[in-house]
Amino acid sequence: MSFLAFGINHKTASVEIREQVAFASERLHDALQHVARLPGVNEVVILSTCNRTEIYCSLESTESSLPDLASWWGGFHQIDAGLIEANHFLLRDERCVQHIMRVAAGLDSMILGEPQILGQLKSAYTFAVEAETVGGALGRLFEQSFAVAKRIRTETAIGENPVSVAAAAVNMARQLFADFSDNNALLLGAGRTTELVARHLKQAGIRRLTIANRTLSRAQALAQDVGGHAALLGDVPDLLMDADIVISSTASSLPVLGKGAVERALKARKHRPIFMVDIAVPRDIEPQVAELDDVFLFTVDDLKQVIDENLKSRKEAANEAEQMVRAGSEAFLEQLRAAHAGDHLRRFRAHAEQLQQVELEKAMRALRAGAEGEQVLRNFSRSLTNKLIHEPTVAVRNAAASGDPDAGRHLLRLFGLDADSED
Repeated sequence: MSFLAFGINHKTASVEIREQVAFASERLHDALQHVARLPGVNEVVILSTCNRTEIYCSLESTESSLPDLASWWGGFHQIDAGLIEANHFLLRDERCVQHIMRVAAGLDSMILGEPQILGQLKSAYTFAVEAETVGGALGRLFEQSFAVAKRIRTETAIGENPVSVAAAAVNMARQLFADFSDNNALLLGAGRTTELVARHLKQAGIRRLTIANRTLSRAQALAQDVGGHAALLGDVPDLLMDADIVISSTASSLPVLGKGAVERALKARKHRPIFMVDIAVPRDIEPQVAELDDVFLFTVDDLKQVIDENLKSRKEAANEAEQMVRAGSEAFLEQLRAAHAGDHLRRFRAHAEQLQQVELEKAMRALRAGAEGEQVLRNFSRSLTNKLIHEPTVAVRNAAASGDPDAGRHLLRLFGLDADSED
């Protein structure tokens, strides 16, 4: 049995290349079936995300020829296979086992320790199970990888502290507001960062979410997508009165929120505090706003300090997680080798029992024919012993004749005998 990981990810290729080789979900079943039919392939799972498209296989044996995945992949997508050849990675056996475990634990992600990849890997595995392209050794490897990833999540701090701007901004707001279900959030801008912030706030249970943008249609589209309300930037002074959390990320070259507007909102709020994060560069919120009482204003530089500290914490946890991956990989491979040895032992036992049955039937016939019992037993034991040791004896003699003097020592060790004894 041999394992193989072949793919393209954020470490080996640009997004322009990654998007060309990704597998759409509606074509994934066909892709799995095609790879499973390649020579030497026993099982296959395909993981395809925005950051990686990777093919995991179990092969018939370590001596199996590698399947030409680059040519197949290029043909499937009708692109030049040379593009894949120039940007792929290839890992085999133990390195493949460790890679799958590292992917599951978020140790190979663009954002160290991010949790989404585990769910994506589980979905890829489930898809392969439904396509009936996994179910043996590769299936056991995935189950072990999920267990290792869960243990890493439970026993290390790999995912405790946010390391993205959106997550860090929401996490900072949590330090002021313990229960988001009592708070309203106002987001300025309708770009990708605002979308991520909105999703984090919704996941955290924010009561009301309003997205204000210079173009109302963009604000409406995002608000509909994340379950919020839309408004124009011109409405912000009035919206501030009900906003407990304000996070701004527009593309404006000038501030969109000034000290006077915030001051009036605070009076209307009877000085209930407002938490603000200005993610934009140039800044959206006038720096003088920080001078107001009951305003907690943070900039992108403040977030960077938090993120850097959190990333340092994650890296320290990652060292511990890497040790757990190595231990998990070793344990899995030991189990696999033991299971493989078990197959050989079952065949050996079946052979011995077959020899025993033949000799037993011969002895029973002799007894029924009136032969003396003690002599029958002597013949039975001698004949069974000779047949059991015949093949090993011939093999050791042939090995010695071919220049392998250690075969006899190996045989003695198998039977628990001292190979150095001259008895």
